[in-house]
Amino acid sequence: MVKVKICGITSVEDACAAADAGADWIGLNFASVSKRGVAVDVAARIVQAVVPRVEVVGVFVNQPSAEVRKIAATTGLQMVQLHGDEQAWEWRDFPLPVIRTVRIAGERLPSWEDFPARYILVDRYQEGAYGGTGQTLAWEKLRDQSWPLPLILAGGLNPDNVRQAIRCVRPFAVDVASGVERAPGKKDRELMRRFVEHAKTA
Repeated sequence: MVKVKICGITSVEDACAAADAGADWIGLNFASVSKRGVAVDVAARIVQAVVPRVEVVGVFVNQPSAEVRKIAATTGLQMVQLHGDEQAWEWRDFPLPVIRTVRIAGERLPSWEDFPARYILVDRYQEGAYGGTGQTLAWEKLRDQSWPLPLILAGGLNPDNVRQAIRCVRPFAVDVASGVERAPGKKDRELMRRFVEHAKTA
């Protein structure tokens, strides 16, 4: 069964609602460029509130590995997602599982280096943006692609299209942020419930 990651969580209330909805992972954004950013002290409270019901992923953009290590240790993260232009050499001995994001521009399929990651997440490329674009990918271009690691599909997913996306791409997991929100960083309980239900039954 496909796993579900609900990203851009900013409060304990929304984290608990995501867990109640059946999410497997939640994402907390620590990047300064994110409109869904969360403070370290809030992140620690979120982790305490929902683990072990869900695993908590810290999302980072071009931040030094030493900084990421410190935040992960302080908050209790179980995994990190690198969503920028990070270089492989800096992450080879990182103590937590890593999700490596590959942003796809238009119809062009991604190329990637031998990055020390456990998962690959594909998202839609947009100039000057690192995720949260709300734009879908060309799913049919991904269907027959050979992926060296388990694939997490992101980019414009919502309760109404996630079944179609899963049936087309057959990813290991799906990732949603804006597709289950009533405002940036404010999740909608019913949208989260529907998204998880549709993903799990696709």
